[in-house]
Amino acid sequence: MTVGVLLVGYALAVGTVGTLGLQRSTWTLRAPRLGAVSLLAAAWSVPLALVLAGVTVALPASELTLDLGRLFGACVVRLRAAYGTSAGTGIVTGGQLLTLATLGRIGWTSARMVYRRRLTRRRHHLLMRLAGCRRADLPAVVLDSRGPAAYSLAGRRATVVVTSGAIDLLSARELDAVLAHEDAHLRGRHHRLLVAAALIAEALPMVPLARQTPARVGRLLEMDADERAARHHEPRVLASALVAIAASAVTPGGRAGMPREAHPPRPGAGAEAAARVGRLLRPPARLTASGRLVTSAGMVAVTTAPIVLAVAPALAAYR
Repeated sequence: MTVGVLLVGYALAVGTVGTLGLQRSTWTLRAPRLGAVSLLAAAWSVPLALVLAGVTVALPASELTLDLGRLFGACVVRLRAAYGTSAGTGIVTGGQLLTLATLGRIGWTSARMVYRRRLTRRRHHLLMRLAGCRRADLPAVVLDSRGPAAYSLAGRRATVVVTSGAIDLLSARELDAVLAHEDAHLRGRHHRLLVAAALIAEALPMVPLARQTPARVGRLLEMDADERAARHHEPRVLASALVAIAASAVTPGGRAGMPREAHPPRPGAGAEAAARVGRLLRPPARLTASGRLVTSAGMVAVTTAPIVLAVAPALAAYR
């Protein structure tokens, strides 16, 4: 019972207070990909803690032993004792409901998301077949659209898509930098992190940290792609391309002809572009090796904390 309460308290603390810590942290700007992974680890530790809280309440810790028969017998004895009173029955039932509700919510959300992503991917590929074409001088599919934009499509047929409007708007160097940015998304497998962020936000929208995760992870991954592209292209050229595309997006008809699934409107997109431009022109100092080590250790600690809390009583009994 005590462990279950601690796990629920952990989930509440990380899911609420964790947002304040992320808002004040600046190290994520110095290591954006590590920051995105750390943020996802903290967000996903919340449902992990809730599931383990329900399990520890429904199945109190037994003496840890390698004898499976003895371990099973101890579990049965403890369950009978817990169900022996009305209060114990309520507590155990509540723990079971907590675990099943959390797992069920994640499972249902995952199924819906897989269906929507497949449908969206099919629409994109159909659009490319109807209005797209390959050009020998560009490592991308050119989509006939007045709206200047470029984006990447992940999957088995991963590709970069650029509109004819972007080709007309940008110089050759700017276009190469933008395509390198989109290719960095594919090479960095950013779509997997974005799916994990979207899943936790949709599954647990009542948790502030989970609700804010997609926007924060998306912003950090854009910065990571900027860094990767800037290794081979002049940062000022990429910044100039960002400004040009952002300016065209706010003009009337700037996104005409673009599919809604490709570039869904996001609040604060202009401020995000400005922050990326400022970061490209004045890049922050990279996180040191010791800083990365400490951050990685902290990420592992946050992720494994619910597991440690759940098994601690059994480990103590074993000793």
